[in-house]
Amino acid sequence: MPSPDLSLRWPRWLLVYLLALGLVAGPGYTMYVHYDFSHSLDTRSYLHMARGEFEGVNITRRYRVLVPATAAVVAWPLEQVYARIWPLRAASEWPLRLSFYVVNSLLLAGLGVLLFRCCLLYGASPAAAALAVAAVLVSRWAMYTAGLPLVDSLYLLVMGLAFYGARSNSGPAVVAALLLGFQAKESFVFLVPWLLWYGRGAVRWPAQLAWLAVGGGAALAIRLWLDARLGAPPAESVQNAFAHIENLTYSLRRLFSVKGAGEIFSIFGIFSWLLLAGLRHAAARRNWLPALGRPAGWFVAAVAVHMLLSGDLGRMGYLAAPVFAVAAALILTHDPLFAWLLGPAPATEPLAPGP
Repeated sequence: MPSPDLSLRWPRWLLVYLLALGLVAGPGYTMYVHYDFSHSLDTRSYLHMARGEFEGVNITRRYRVLVPATAAVVAWPLEQVYARIWPLRAASEWPLRLSFYVVNSLLLAGLGVLLFRCCLLYGASPAAAALAVAAVLVSRWAMYTAGLPLVDSLYLLVMGLAFYGARSNSGPAVVAALLLGFQAKESFVFLVPWLLWYGRGAVRWPAQLAWLAVGGGAALAIRLWLDARLGAPPAESVQNAFAHIENLTYSLRRLFSVKGAGEIFSIFGIFSWLLLAGLRHAAARRNWLPALGRPAGWFVAAVAVHMLLSGDLGRMGYLAAPVFAVAAALILTHDPLFAWLLGPAPATEPLAPGP
């Protein structure tokens, strides 16, 4: 049985953070440099928002201002560097695109640390936890999230904070999720019941509701300010929210199709076979499935609601990364199939000294 040191000191957590950053920064940089923005409404919208241009931005994305605002702040010093090294690029959108890449990579690396910690809390070995984090962060969705002007990185971090906070009874993690949730994405409303129930060991209901009111109030204030600035009627937001219900039929049809099955499998790619290996027979399932318990099951259910209402099965399915990471780490730790990979190093004869 693994006995991980759950009170790792900061140099070790820094090492985990740098490992996670390295996993996302390389593929993300390729995406940042080579992606064609001409056909992507999402990326163009967030670039406009970072420049303070909200007119014409789709109402679904208009209020997710934290990541674009942070990217705008980071872009200023980057522009000074660009002006010296690439004078012709300094006046273009390259510095802003680079700032999104930097901000998103740093946020995803933070998610990696939370996933590693969650795996240890569930009883996985450190080596298995590191491999599970790698399996999550080399997903194609991590590459998109890190390299493109998108805001998914913050919401992924919120999901990680919620899952970690509930498992570890960490009050700061739960409070951070409640404060950032609605500002990261409006669909946080579907995770709130889960967090209220399973996070009550960390923060009691009255306090959770108070922090939720603060976070929700800040998001509402931003929404009202933008609506007033643009002259948009508040009812437009309500109509847009209910319009997502129309995606249910489309999502269900897509889910139960060959293409939909491929999209689900592609969320974590070839690493999805870890779950299939862990489900191959009853004895294998007993090694990890009971340890996940109901909290993980209901967390996945909340992610499923995100998937069905968005119509983007793969991208929203990636929000289940905390559960996938823990499941993969437990399978790697306890399943005899992987004992040779993560067991102690075999004894070998020392090599003879060279001439």
